Amino acid sequence: MDFFDRMGEKLVTAGKDVTQKAKDLSGTAKLNFDIKAKEDFIEKQYAQIGKLYYEDPFMRSFAATVLSCEEAKGGCAVVLDETAFYPEGGGQPADTGTLTLADGTVLHVLDVHEHDGILWHTVDALPEAAAVGSAVTGAIDWEARFDKMQQHTGEHILSGILHSMFGAENVGFHIGSEAVRMDTSVPISADGLRQAELAANRIVWQDVPVIITYPTPEELAALTYRSKKEIAGQVRIVTIPGADVCACCGTHTATTGQVGQIKILASENYKGGVRLSVVCGGRALREAQAMRSRQADIGALLSAKADQTAVAVHRVYDEYTALKFAHFGLCQQLFDAMAAQLGPDETAIRIVPGLDPDGLHRLAARLSEATTGLCAALTPNEKGTGYCIAHSGGDVRPLTKALNAALNGRGGGKPGICQGSCTATPEQVEEFLRKAL
Repeated sequence: MDFFDRMGEKLVTAGKDVTQKAKDLSGTAKLNFDIKAKEDFIEKQYAQIGKLYYEDPFMRSFAATVLSCEEAKGGCAVVLDETAFYPEGGGQPADTGTLTLADGTVLHVLDVHEHDGILWHTVDALPEAAAVGSAVTGAIDWEARFDKMQQHTGEHILSGILHSMFGAENVGFHIGSEAVRMDTSVPISADGLRQAELAANRIVWQDVPVIITYPTPEELAALTYRSKKEIAGQVRIVTIPGADVCACCGTHTATTGQVGQIKILASENYKGGVRLSVVCGGRALREAQAMRSRQADIGALLSAKADQTAVAVHRVYDEYTALKFAHFGLCQQLFDAMAAQLGPDETAIRIVPGLDPDGLHRLAARLSEATTGLCAALTPNEKGTGYCIAHSGGDVRPLTKALNAALNGRGGGKPGICQGSCTATPEQVEEFLRKAL
């Protein structure tokens, strides 16, 4: 029995029920109430015509008939009498997969969008066999669909927990290719996020059912749910006991246990609230595996066991800091020695490998303290040369501008000292500066 046959039976049954009630009930008010309930039921059924992903979100393949096919931007557009492909919407990307024609031709479904209640499948080709009335077999990319179901359901759980714990509204949500982005309306501390993450995973461990309902307008008005607002038409409510009640059009797992795990990867302040990066299910597992691999690599480099990498990193950092201070002192001794060799009006252009921008600045400044001539500190880098030009009592900005123009450089500063980099070698920079004197 196909979808429309099932729909016909539902509508006929609904009509017979109302007729029988009219015969049996004596109260007009009660009859009108019953008629309204049946009308709402019928409206709901019509709203879901052809949307197999609502009938069974675990459906992986289906048979359908082509109702329309035409050329479109980005490929070709196909309309089917029914489909298991979820269209982009509600923060959830569209399903992808294939449509196989009767002659075996396979069309790849690249995107799905809904316009005015019609579901348009963007495919990579439109052969003659894909004519109106032709039969197709659809197959969704199940691994990708189940991943989205895990992420979406996990988002519901975490959003509901954040709302109940901190009064946080979810003001932005999108299932990205790497992680789920969630934006909250209020700031939440790191400790608060840890508590919420634990509470969300407790809901996962309880493996409670994810309940989908279509309440009547009267039921909806009396219902308390997250992000309550006016929505035209039939409202679909997703309820996760102990965690969330929210209007949503996406696909979800059957139980919370299928989410697997919820993990907050990162958080940052964003527009008065926080922006979270979250992964669930298979993504959380892959992230944990990648993190363990990185930890193993770090441990190998530091000759430390997995549970001792933090201690080893602190040790190396302390050693680095000590070496940095020692290097600073040695450089200063070198700069002082270079300055001591200068005459009072001597030009000083010095090439010193391995200097960072701060070292360049300190050398040029120190040289300019010993002479009234032009001073320059140069060091080779991956782009060419880092430079710092100084002149006690002079203005080196015009010279810096000319150097940048001649040697493809960038930089600037104040009259007495300028700093930047260019693509030339240190020797070429020195030659340019000496010719400019």
